[in-house]
Amino acid sequence: MIRFQRIYSGLQKLLYRSRLLQTAIAEQAKGPGSIYFTGGTTALMLGIREQTIDGDLKLDPEPLGIFQAISALKEELQLNIELAAPSDFIPAPPDWKERSILIKVINNVKFYHFDLTLQALAKIERGHAKDISDVNEMLKIGAISVEQLTARFSEIEPMIYLYPIYLNYCQLCLLELA
Repeated sequence: MIRFQRIYSGLQKLLYRSRLLQTAIAEQAKGPGSIYFTGGTTALMLGIREQTIDGDLKLDPEPLGIFQAISALKEELQLNIELAAPSDFIPAPPDWKERSILIKVINNVKFYHFDLTLQALAKIERGHAKDISDVNEMLKIGAISVEQLTARFSEIEPMIYLYPIYLNYCQLCLLELA
């Protein structure tokens, strides 16, 4: 029971800091824009992970003044914030924004979860145990399905040559998930 309370307390602190981050960014941004959470931040918010070492973000379009805000907030909230997204590692079809999930809008800044199927495929490509666990948990809670992953992979497969990933490795991992 004590371990559960400690984990729950730690998770609550991380979620609280992520809400603080959203609010602080929106307050300090000098213009409209969109921020897409990905990786461990999405996993925390979906409740499938207890901790993450960093907060990965994609800015598109970038809110004016966001880099100054992030720099100050990293220290203030003791968060490691990185600009990283699945589209840095695997092809992202043009509809990735439409497939991203709106979390909330604060002032003129929109916060989203980056397209969950692309997040899962990027995690599969990377192949770390924590990433594969995240994908399995996303499948378990119904955030994604094997059919969605397979269909999305079929969409990006013709563009794979643009990225230094292992095509056969991704295909094998998808077969194992099925």
